[in-house]
Amino acid sequence: MWDYTDKVKDHFINPRNVGVVENPDGIGEVGSLSCGDALKLTFKLGEDNKISDAKFQTFGCASAIASSSALTEMIKGLTLEKAAEITNEDIAQYLGGLPKEKMHCSVMGRDALEKAIAYYNGKTVKAKEGKIVCECFGVTDLEIERAVKENNLKTVEDVTDYVKAGGGCGNCHDQIEEIISAVRGTPIAEKPKHVNLSNIQKIRLVEETLEREVKPALRQDGGDIELVDFDNNTVFVKLRGTCSTCAASQGTLKHYVEKKIRELVSPDLIVEEVQQ
Repeated sequence: MWDYTDKVKDHFINPRNVGVVENPDGIGEVGSLSCGDALKLTFKLGEDNKISDAKFQTFGCASAIASSSALTEMIKGLTLEKAAEITNEDIAQYLGGLPKEKMHCSVMGRDALEKAIAYYNGKTVKAKEGKIVCECFGVTDLEIERAVKENNLKTVEDVTDYVKAGGGCGNCHDQIEEIISAVRGTPIAEKPKHVNLSNIQKIRLVEETLEREVKPALRQDGGDIELVDFDNNTVFVKLRGTCSTCAASQGTLKHYVEKKIRELVSPDLIVEEVQQ
């Protein structure tokens, strides 16, 4: 589905430093199983006060595993001051680049490193500051502001790629646009007017979108998708093949399938998976 570099594939297939460091000096945990990605990073300092060992445990997609693996390699031999300078862009560049839809995986690594260093310094890792904007993924306004500033993000889709906000129900899109506008000092773009479609027209366009845009991409990874039903602007689908057992299937459903259908059919559509 996504065009991964050889280095991303290598760190996914042959991840380095998997596990937990014994008696770690630093521990950083981010994400949650409920949103599809979670990472635990641990490190140990040597006598020279440089990171002598670093390990990770990750639940997530290929990019999440590769980013975590790369991060552990990058921080070994560094002082904490130097390690703290590593950005999510550095992690992506180390891997030869990440698909923009997967940049949130590098952000997760950066966040875990920050928490691990804070743990070592004896700082209490506070609960998330700011106001929750994206209820689906628990992302705050301050997290969105930081992502926009550091990565020069310009659209809601950009924000979703970096911090997942806006990748669920879509109710927070207006708030995200307001944050982008405030940070960048630009007016909110006028929303395009969409033609009102009948249910029959929507169903036909959904079928065409799945056949032309979605199925070929899923089949490249051994997966597939089937349209099951359509009711009240909700598209019910069934994932097949490798997609049906993939841990990152919900991310694929929301960040790829739903995004394509909203873009090419109607922005008010929601995609839901029919369970067995």
